Amino acid sequence: MNAPANIRASHRADFPGVADDWHYLDSAATAQKPKAVLEAIARAYGPDYATVHRGVYARSANMTLAYEAARKRVAGFLNAASENEIVFTSGATDSINLVAESWGNKFVTKGDRIILSQLEHHSNIVPWQMLAERVGAHIDVAPLTNDGQIDLDWIEANLTEQ
Repeated sequence: MNAPANIRASHRADFPGVADDWHYLDSAATAQKPKAVLEAIARAYGPDYATVHRGVYARSANMTLAYEAARKRVAGFLNAASENEIVFTSGATDSINLVAESWGNKFVTKGDRIILSQLEHHSNIVPWQMLAERVGAHIDVAPLTNDGQIDLDWIEANLTEQ
């Protein structure tokens, strides 16, 4: 199957952080970035640097336009109904905390159950533990199957309105 014309397969040479004979296996924590991203970051923090959504001068307006164009492009890539559905955060941990604090505070109440799995990283456990403690909810932990997968049958059997 061929990739669309506007999407080119990534090549190792696109990632300067990966030496020719070096293999990077910690991408769950920090992903290596391709040259195009590094160049965009250098422009954003270098000659184009300005506040986004806060300045009334030309460079700030240009930076805001670029930021919002990125949000619109991501929305299109994800097939979101609107770019207003896209929220940029500093990373996965920040995103999980934001969901637990915003959505969780609105919808999780005393007696509710939060289902996590045994595979969760602590960054996806702690925010839910804090929420559960704050509102009086309970955390259930889905076990793994013998082959190391999350036991979806257990989840289905234990999923309730709470």
